[in-house]
Amino acid sequence: MTHAVLRGDHHVHSTFSDDAVSTLAQNVDAAVAAGLTSLRLVDHVRQSTTWVPEYLAAVRALRVPDGLIVLSGVEAKILDASGSLDIPVLPEGIDRILIADHQFPGTDGPLGPSTVRDRIAAGWAPDDVLDQFVDALIATMRRYPGNQLAHCFSILPKIGLSELDLGPERTQAWALAAAQTDTLVEVNEKWGCPGVEALSALRRAGGVIVASTDSHDAAEVGRYSRVIPLLDAVEVS
Repeated sequence: MTHAVLRGDHHVHSTFSDDAVSTLAQNVDAAVAAGLTSLRLVDHVRQSTTWVPEYLAAVRALRVPDGLIVLSGVEAKILDASGSLDIPVLPEGIDRILIADHQFPGTDGPLGPSTVRDRIAAGWAPDDVLDQFVDALIATMRRYPGNQLAHCFSILPKIGLSELDLGPERTQAWALAAAQTDTLVEVNEKWGCPGVEALSALRRAGGVIVASTDSHDAAEVGRYSRVIPLLDAVEVS
């Protein structure tokens, strides 16, 4: 591996998520087979989720071989522009919350991509959309410091925009907030984001990048291809 961060996979789902097929133990086995040294087990939660204590107990009961560190996490979507998360009360022991842009953070709640596209077509200025989005990300990081951004900016292509539309000012503000709040930023294999500009800004700000596959099948754990050229470009930027 050419990048040290590729020895970790910081976003791996199990059957505690309703869209994944592998057990916690199968993910651990896959991490060992891939030669990883760190693994973050993560599953989707909502405010109504009740199984987090059971999940955490199952993680703690895993047989973990020497040389592998297993971490825990839950993934929750940003609900609104104020930075609230769709998350239950968590027991002690969850290492990080993964903050996800599954939907667009509206002023009164989450908006689906098609709704945002329709509003843009009706006259919502893209600059205003992007300001609200980045402000919501920053508000969430400040409200929930010490956590992790999951596949950050993955919502943008779904609403007809891109990371390049963010521009340097918004990107720098986002990167500084991540560094100041001890927020890990994953570079995500599944979604191929964040891109080089954002990762470079994060590095200049002193933020921390981790790698993730966002795997829903143990066969994907620790298997990187899209992430590698992103990290290569950041190294030389």
